[in-house]
Amino acid sequence: MSGHSKWSTIKHKKGALDAKRGKLWTKILKEITVAARLGGGDVASNPRLRLAVDTGKAANLPKDNWERAIKKGTGELEGVTYEEVAYEGRFPGGVAIIVEAMTDNKNRTTPEIRSYFTKFNGELGTVGSAAYLFTKQGQIVVDAEISEDRVMEVALEAGAEDVKDEGGAWVIQTSPESYQAVKDAVDAAGLPVIEAKIIMAPSTSVELSADKLKSFLKFVDIVEDNDDVQNVWHNAEYDEDEAG
Repeated sequence: MSGHSKWSTIKHKKGALDAKRGKLWTKILKEITVAARLGGGDVASNPRLRLAVDTGKAANLPKDNWERAIKKGTGELEGVTYEEVAYEGRFPGGVAIIVEAMTDNKNRTTPEIRSYFTKFNGELGTVGSAAYLFTKQGQIVVDAEISEDRVMEVALEAGAEDVKDEGGAWVIQTSPESYQAVKDAVDAAGLPVIEAKIIMAPSTSVELSADKLKSFLKFVDIVEDNDDVQNVWHNAEYDEDEAG
């Protein structure tokens, strides 16, 4: 696929989502709250919380905001209790989709997600209907201005599984367990990180035809715009030039 970058299409239009800063901050704060509730409020000893806080810092989330979110999670401050839920489905053309959400009311969120699939002639499936096509993976994207040898030296010594050249950037792949150690090594080495997170990487991809692409990208944007949705993962593959 000409100009295709897997890391940029797994989660579509990161830049567009970042532009909606208030909405992005809300999603990050939810993750921080849940991470603190499940694993405690110590950032150093709670990997999920540390990842969420790092994501918040990268998005210029004020320290006071994420510190309050941690206290809400640990119960030091009163807050809303969020439930994690994943929706799995298919888009016309056979694209597998996982929608990760955090909600204080599944009776509101579930019908909303189902309506999006219905509107675009997709199908909301049962648990496990799409998840088997994805694997949880750590992913650190480094600017290509750094030499491949340097990136590989730092990443592989720290426990990374692989380093790939994708779409003009170095993509470091790790297991979820070794993600933080590799990320720390990358930061310590001063490598310019574009994006770092735990993703759901597809084991297979589905090439999306041009006639379905516009509808698919609109579907993803609408789902991501839902306040309860944290991430949208898919295995669609398409030409970046056609995506516009």
